Amino acid sequence: MVAFPKKTMVLVLLAALLSASWAQLRELPAESYPKGPDGDAASGTAASRGGTPLLPVAIDGIFATSGTCNLCHGLDSLGISSVNGLGQDVNVVDDWRSSMMGNSARDPFWLAKVSHETLVHPGRLMDTENLCTSCHAPTGHFASSMSGLSHYGMVDLAIDPIGIDGVSCGACHQQEPLGLRHRHSGQLVFDTSYQIAGPYGSPISQPMIDVLGLEPVLGSHMLKSEVCAGCHTLITQTLDLSGNLTGAEFVEQATYHEWVNSRYGAEQISCQSCHMPRITDPVNLSSLQDTLPARTPFGLHELVGANTFMIKLMKENRNVLDIPASADHFDATLQATVKMLRTNSLELDLQLVGLAADSASFSVLLHNLAGHKFPSGYPSRRTYVEFLVLTQTGDTLFHSGAVQASGNPAGLDSPYEPHHQVIRDPGQVQVYEMVPGDVNGQFTTVLTQAASPLKDNRIPPEGFLTTHFSYDTTTIAGEALTDPDFNRQGGIEGSGTDGLTYRIGLDGYRGPAKVYTRVWYQSVPKTWLEEMFSYSSLEINQFKSMFEAADQSHELVVEDSLDVLLNYSGWAGQTTEPRLKLLPNPSADGRFQLQCNILPESVEIYDLNGKLWLREYPKQINPAIQGPALPGQYLLRAFFAGGKSAVIKYGVIR
Repeated sequence: MVAFPKKTMVLVLLAALLSASWAQLRELPAESYPKGPDGDAASGTAASRGGTPLLPVAIDGIFATSGTCNLCHGLDSLGISSVNGLGQDVNVVDDWRSSMMGNSARDPFWLAKVSHETLVHPGRLMDTENLCTSCHAPTGHFASSMSGLSHYGMVDLAIDPIGIDGVSCGACHQQEPLGLRHRHSGQLVFDTSYQIAGPYGSPISQPMIDVLGLEPVLGSHMLKSEVCAGCHTLITQTLDLSGNLTGAEFVEQATYHEWVNSRYGAEQISCQSCHMPRITDPVNLSSLQDTLPARTPFGLHELVGANTFMIKLMKENRNVLDIPASADHFDATLQATVKMLRTNSLELDLQLVGLAADSASFSVLLHNLAGHKFPSGYPSRRTYVEFLVLTQTGDTLFHSGAVQASGNPAGLDSPYEPHHQVIRDPGQVQVYEMVPGDVNGQFTTVLTQAASPLKDNRIPPEGFLTTHFSYDTTTIAGEALTDPDFNRQGGIEGSGTDGLTYRIGLDGYRGPAKVYTRVWYQSVPKTWLEEMFSYSSLEINQFKSMFEAADQSHELVVEDSLDVLLNYSGWAGQTTEPRLKLLPNPSADGRFQLQCNILPESVEIYDLNGKLWLREYPKQINPAIQGPALPGQYLLRAFFAGGKSAVIKYGVIR
């Protein structure tokens, strides 16, 4: 890394050519574009096209803002550059501008939370603000420190177009590659040699040098998870309730280390593979250089996670927050976020596993599909399980985790719900979360007071091991530690699953029932805001108003359902010998329900001539079977563990 040049840092604010069309901008000579730190700056960049909100346009001694990058890498109204094979726009700037990364320095929850922390401990204001801005405004923070300032706080951020750009282009593309995986807590190091890294070799560099004074170079680290490590591992210094440093540390979040402690880390399946999915279509990267070779594969800059709530809130308040993104931009980000939640987060398997005289037992298996814990990141985030059993007439037999208007699932304990292995009561609900505790072992949402996790049963990723070298920053805490099937299957650690049993009373009910299991996600539960809302500041009051007016509906992650027949026949759970019944028998169309006291491994149906008509592998104890519809006599044979089997005869009549 080259030393930062000893000269006065110059901030150049550039006006927008609102009267010029984008086609005209294509024809502007190079001298019309803004110069880098060693050239003369010129006004004449377009930060807005066709009514799209203005992006900040500035260049300092190291970084350029998104408005300058937008010149070449934004929307091409002619549909030539930054489009996929179908001609659809995939430009990196518009994907980024409505993401949480693009708005990290404008995020009203973050602004309110920083204000809250400094109001609780005003004597730690400079340290707290300096830590918070190091990740939420990394380029502004670094440029400030390179100019000799020891503190970069919220007042500095408010007037700094470099910092307000959030996790901007340079925040990733200008990171110094050496030592990336060892960085944490915003301790980012940037390349000050006027180079900007990308994933492609042999870049045509002169246009970017002319425009920004930055030389594009190949940086293979841009495709590696280490680029994310510096901010997605945050370790804070613990304060006691009087604001004194205790000498202890608290791991507020360790998403990168969770990835390291997983099969994804072992197999080098990077963060970018999910959060910046790559397409194979050749893409021309510059709207001002039509002759550049198209590049493939191309990484979409959606940068989405799971935070649908804040995406919606910022969309509704984008004008107040001065966010340079349109409603359409936010809608696209929201659509991609919902897709991520519903396809890349969890798998769910629901089964009936036991039936007794007046009770039934169901198993729910949750399988983490993410490369880190689920949920991960900021500790307010939680996932909970709703379990509902309805009779044939729609009456409720059992309901755990019912969604309430209060924002909490029904039955939630205060200050937090313990981890469960078996749920027998509707007043119990399974909540997956990390719960910070202070020096007195009390739940706290003041993160500078967090000393240790009171609970962390967030579902680990596949391959997660308590013997891994990174386990000290990715610990499991609370009752999940003694749960024999938490991250274990068959006694083997690293499954990335949790099994949960529901044992419910039937209150004398006999007959068909519908069973539903839904998993819900919340990024900002009300319980996380009560302490903060007891304080008053401009930032807290503004976010409180936005929160109270926001769509606070919980986000559905995954769901499963079963149709079951809750008819106890006097033998379920009371014998180890398999027994079978068929309802109805005979059948009018070959459909029936197989009732058995033990879950069969497989079921076969033969006619009386020995012809095999069907072989199935049931997933529930009383499966519905669609056999042959032709009238006649049939034999059903069920096979069970241990080599046991049972046979029953049935008929089909018209």
